Amino acid sequence: MRRSLTQRLPEPSPAPTPMIGALLRLPHQAIVARIQASLARESFDITPSELGVFLFPGPEGRRPIDLARQCAMTRQAMNYVLAGLEGRDYLQRQDAATPNGRVVRVTERGRRAIAVIRSEVKAIEREWADHLGARRFEALRGTLGELAVWLGKLGGQGRPRA
Repeated sequence: MRRSLTQRLPEPSPAPTPMIGALLRLPHQAIVARIQASLARESFDITPSELGVFLFPGPEGRRPIDLARQCAMTRQAMNYVLAGLEGRDYLQRQDAATPNGRVVRVTERGRRAIAVIRSEVKAIEREWADHLGARRFEALRGTLGELAVWLGKLGGQGRPRA
């Protein structure tokens, strides 16, 4: 069927406004990309899947099952990730002093990688504070920290750090 010249096509729908999930995800993706690039520059071969193990609060003294929950993966998948990190000397799994199984210990190489991660995140925070202004950046940090505590993801430990 042909349209007459006087018939109008429907107006295109306006682009959707990003919802809170996207507004949180997009900066997180930018941070992860920067961390990955800084790790690569320093010759650390940590994949995006492995990176989650090193993010706040970090792996030291934690059980593999807790790291699996943090990284939203199965225990089996986490054991695969940990085996890779262990094989490249970033961490070790040791028997725990309690009946809760094994715990993860960070090696010297792992501590150096964590130092690179923290240094890059600090640089990002400085850039974002410069862009937003110190007051707005601290308000953002405070709001996100408050939400993390309210959601039970941060035990009132103060300000979250990557």
